Amino acid sequence: MLYLLAQLNQIVMIINKLSLLVALCVLFVTNSFAQRPNYSIKNSLGPFGGIVQSNIKTDNFITDSGKGWTAGLTAIVNVEHKWYDVSYGIQFTESAVALSGRLVDDVAGNEMIDMKLSGAQLGFLMHGKIIGQNLTIDFGPLLQANGFFEPAEKEKEEYFVNGYDDLQVKELRDVSKFNINGAVGATAGLKNFRVRVQYQYGLTNVFAKLNDQQLNVGNNTEKFKGNQSNLVFTALLLL
Repeated sequence: MLYLLAQLNQIVMIINKLSLLVALCVLFVTNSFAQRPNYSIKNSLGPFGGIVQSNIKTDNFITDSGKGWTAGLTAIVNVEHKWYDVSYGIQFTESAVALSGRLVDDVAGNEMIDMKLSGAQLGFLMHGKIIGQNLTIDFGPLLQANGFFEPAEKEKEEYFVNGYDDLQVKELRDVSKFNINGAVGATAGLKNFRVRVQYQYGLTNVFAKLNDQQLNVGNNTEKFKGNQSNLVFTALLLL
């Protein structure tokens, strides 16, 4: 219990630091435009939510994509005199990935174990205007704080990971707590309601922390490496 509280506290600290970074970026953008009083700047704020088709690209494990969810709050700064808008926001996600494993270590088997990875993301995106605010091309970074990588069914944490003799699912739990993703996509809709499709790719190694642990990898000396790959569909309600 104390370990869980410590991990949650670590995630909260990371989110606070990332929030400060995003706030400073937004303050810089707003102040830069505010120095030009002839320009009109409009802000929109609202919630969003949707589904995530997620996977982890890795050579260490056999994985398959799964469906998760995301929800959060975004603010869009409409800069009328520029070819782009900017937005910033926070979202909470739960990604789902299927991992190949087996019940017994010395018996062959292939059962796809449903894994989940919860986290929080802070984004700072630019939106290139194709048809004003009705259609934009979006791109930018997402800073992500991760929870635990664990099975959706707790009893399967004792399963063994295929590709290794004695590595158990529960040993993959403590993945990297901080990652950076790149995002590209498009947003379409009206002033107050829009839909967005976005592809996110992990620019940093989500399994990096596993390399610092004494795991049961046998004779396999290959370093753990994985990059998140998410296809996200969301609907936005803007005020």
